[in-house]
Amino acid sequence: MTIAPSARRKISGKKHAELLPARELRGIIETVLRLAKSTVASETEVHIDEVADSLTRFANNGIHQNVFEHCATVSVRTVTGGRTARATTNRLDEDSLRRTIEASLSLAHSEPRDPRLLPMPGKQRYRTVDRFVKATAALTPEERARAVRLACDWASKKGQVAAGIFSSGQSQTTVGNSRGLFATYCETHSQFSITMQEDPAASWAKADSADVREIHPQELAERAGKKARLAVKTSELAPGRYTVILEPAAVLDLVGFMFYDFAATAVEDKRSCLNNRIGKQLFGKNISISDDVFHPRQKGAPFDGEGMPRQKVLLVDRGVPKNLVYSRASATIARKKPTGHGFALPNEYGEAPMNLVVSGGDSSVETMVASTDRGLLVTRLWYIREVDPYEKVMTGMTRDGLFLVENGKLTRAVRNFRFNQSLLDMLNHVELMSPAVRATGEESFEMVVPAMKIGKFHFSEVTKF
Repeated sequence: MTIAPSARRKISGKKHAELLPARELRGIIETVLRLAKSTVASETEVHIDEVADSLTRFANNGIHQNVFEHCATVSVRTVTGGRTARATTNRLDEDSLRRTIEASLSLAHSEPRDPRLLPMPGKQRYRTVDRFVKATAALTPEERARAVRLACDWASKKGQVAAGIFSSGQSQTTVGNSRGLFATYCETHSQFSITMQEDPAASWAKADSADVREIHPQELAERAGKKARLAVKTSELAPGRYTVILEPAAVLDLVGFMFYDFAATAVEDKRSCLNNRIGKQLFGKNISISDDVFHPRQKGAPFDGEGMPRQKVLLVDRGVPKNLVYSRASATIARKKPTGHGFALPNEYGEAPMNLVVSGGDSSVETMVASTDRGLLVTRLWYIREVDPYEKVMTGMTRDGLFLVENGKLTRAVRNFRFNQSLLDMLNHVELMSPAVRATGEESFEMVVPAMKIGKFHFSEVTKF
């Protein structure tokens, strides 16, 4: 990666990286647009993505790696003769930008004409969102190490072994085009993930936030450690249908598989579980889902890959799928207004809601446990795969803490199960929900979801661990 000299000067002598200022981002875009004017490109679009990430990795109760990356990329899309293509570089000097324009045009000439290709959008207005937290951007390796040390010390005192990561960083994305559009957004991010092992058992906890002050590594270690201790001795239950209490990470990694079903392109291509189901009662009446980039627990830019403003969209209203999200292209086909959910062109996917919010309830996980005569508490799920796309049947396994609930109390750990479960059926049997939180898992990107108590969840077989 070659960073512009001005950016390199900012990095030197600092304990943390500083992102390129808006005036330099605009300058890069103006340079590309100026250079493109002397070519056969009728329209030009420029994306700049910059990320400065740090990560502390630990295992066996000690830190063994610290890494840092600061890079920027410039992606140029050109249009010529009804054809479009994109080329990307990580060099910001003028000669490299010129070669990237030429590469984009060369690729475009080899593409077929696209009769549905729309002119690039002009200037837009955007709602302001502020997710840049100075405390996160300024976090040093020493501060991450001290937090990790607290978690590892707790593990050592309990006779357990801790492993995981603590990452922090900042990023920004900027879009501009030859029709006057310019949009820029920056945010910070932090994440702590820990696995606590007490032979032969292990458990896990994870948190993600723009504000590192909302992440409490020692509390996460204690939560995972207590579950690992409970899971040292496990017993085996028969497969079947159980009442389950899914913690937010488990809900996320299941519901997250539905995000693309709400894309207009997926429905048009008949690849969505919502085909022939829009406007019909599909889920329980206690289920409402929206896509809302402005929710206080979300992250992400308030504009899409073409620079169109993102809109809040009510996808499911009390169990009834009501709306889809649209890119400019899919909106034109459907004679709808674009909702600001398109991916950068060219792409084969169209659009998708990237900021799902599942409405929650007022119960806690503790209340759900107390209200359950017999059921299972699920920490998280993994290795999830789709079996039946239209009925949204998923298979996968429980992991890192599966506990039997009897008479309103956790009584013992049980061996993990494989499940085969329709998400449509699952969301018709939700009995209780917690308030929605920003959840992070391993199978899906972060969303805002509640914990759920669900009846008749299908476990098909016992695993070997």
